[in-house]
Amino acid sequence: MERGKEQGMVVMPQQNPLEQLQAKFKEVETSFRGWLAKQSLPVEAAVVTTTSAAQGAAIGAFMGTLTNDVSSSLPTPPQASLDPQAMASLKQAQALSGGPLIQARNFAVMTGVNAGISCVMKRLRGKEDVQSSMVAAFGSGAMFSLVSGMGGPNQIANAATSGLFFALVQGGLFQLGQKFSQPPAEDIYYSRTRSMLSSLGLQNYEKNFKKGLLTDNTLPLLTDRQAI
Repeated sequence: MERGKEQGMVVMPQQNPLEQLQAKFKEVETSFRGWLAKQSLPVEAAVVTTTSAAQGAAIGAFMGTLTNDVSSSLPTPPQASLDPQAMASLKQAQALSGGPLIQARNFAVMTGVNAGISCVMKRLRGKEDVQSSMVAAFGSGAMFSLVSGMGGPNQIANAATSGLFFALVQGGLFQLGQKFSQPPAEDIYYSRTRSMLSSLGLQNYEKNFKKGLLTDNTLPLLTDRQAI
């Protein structure tokens, strides 16, 4: 009798711990986004900027560790022996190849400013488009140039140039992402026909209907004699 009960028991499949962790993380993220959407603009911008800056700092520190502080191995000759262009190139190389702390600072500023401006633009304009993305990229590029010390003595001009470069790159990437993320355009002449075929489980024959020009307008004109 007990053996029969054991055989009749249904063993529930054990859920993957990784899937449980992902579901829990998704739940926490959704709750956090819901709470953040209810906050005022300054609070939301401050939180988004801080969290994004922390993420950028972690990425920058990791990249700085991989480069193994290449900037320390760069030559540092006297400034008097170098022309301004050479000194500018040296500063750019040191800014881009610094150690973990330098890269953490640079990436924290870049990602934090980008996220903060994007948050403000989205709240004010009510949408996230290429213009908002380019404005955020310009701000992050300019701040990255100022903080990292890239360029020569004319920091304002170099910040504007870096911001413009970041904005153009971000605008191109945004447009490219929009193009590939858009679903394929639905053929409006086959919408009801497609729905009918799907309800009958015959969606594989949609191409045959299109080949025979059986659109939503011509399909009702089909008679039994014509179908034969």
